Amino acid sequence: MKRLWKGLRHIMMGTITFLFAVCAIAATVILLRGYQMYQNALAEKPLPEAVAELRAQPGFTPLDGLPALYLDAVVAVEDHRFYAHGGIDMIAICRALWNDLRAGAYVEGGSTITQQLAKNLYFTQAKELTRKVAELFMAWELEARYTKDEILELYVNGIYFGGGYWNIGQASRGYFGKEPAEMTPYECTLLAGVPNAPNAYNPVQHAELAAQRQQRVVEKLQRYGYVSAFEAQELAALPAI
Repeated sequence: MKRLWKGLRHIMMGTITFLFAVCAIAATVILLRGYQMYQNALAEKPLPEAVAELRAQPGFTPLDGLPALYLDAVVAVEDHRFYAHGGIDMIAICRALWNDLRAGAYVEGGSTITQQLAKNLYFTQAKELTRKVAELFMAWELEARYTKDEILELYVNGIYFGGGYWNIGQASRGYFGKEPAEMTPYECTLLAGVPNAPNAYNPVQHAELAAQRQQRVVEKLQRYGYVSAFEAQELAALPAI
C-alpha cells in the first residue's frame, strides 16, 4: 500500500511539474508574441507620430480647456490610482482576474487609463492575450515618454462618447452645444461616465441609463476623496439635462 501511495505521489508531482512547465512555456510564447506585436506597431507608426495624429483630430481640447471636475471624474471612475502607478495597476488586474474567475467569463477588465490610451492608439478592442501583452508594453512606453497630465489629455481626446463623437470636444459640442470649458457640473460627471459603454449611456438615446451612470460617477468621486459627502449630495441632486 505504501509503495502504491508513493507511486501515486510521484505521478501527481510529475503531472503538476509538467503542467507548470506547459503553463510557463505558454506564458513565455504569449509574452514574446505580445512584445513583437508592440515592436511591430511602433515600427509601423512611431509613438510621436501617433500622438501628433491624435492631437490633429477635430475637437481636440487641451487639458487647460477642460473643467477640473470633469478630469477628476474621469480619473475617479476609470483609474483612481492613475497618478500613483507606472502604467499598470496590479491591484486592479488581480481584482479583475478574481472576478472573472468567479464569474467563469470575462466580466471585468483591469486596464488603466494609460493602457486604454495605448489600445486606442494602436490596437483593436479584441480580448486577446497577445494584444493585452502588447498593450502593457505600449503603456510603459507612454509612461516613459509623456507626463501623467499629457496621458490624461490624450486619453479624453481619444475615446468614443457615442453619437459619432470621438473626443471630449466633439461630445461637449454635440450633446450640449457648448465648449468643454462651459460644461456644468452635471454635464461633467455625465460625460465622464459615457465612454464605459458609449452606446448604452448615450445621453440622447438613453437618457435614463446615462443619468444612472452619472450617479455612479458621483459615488466614485466621493469614495476617492475628490468631493465631500455634501458636495456629492449636491452633484447627485442636480437636474438631468
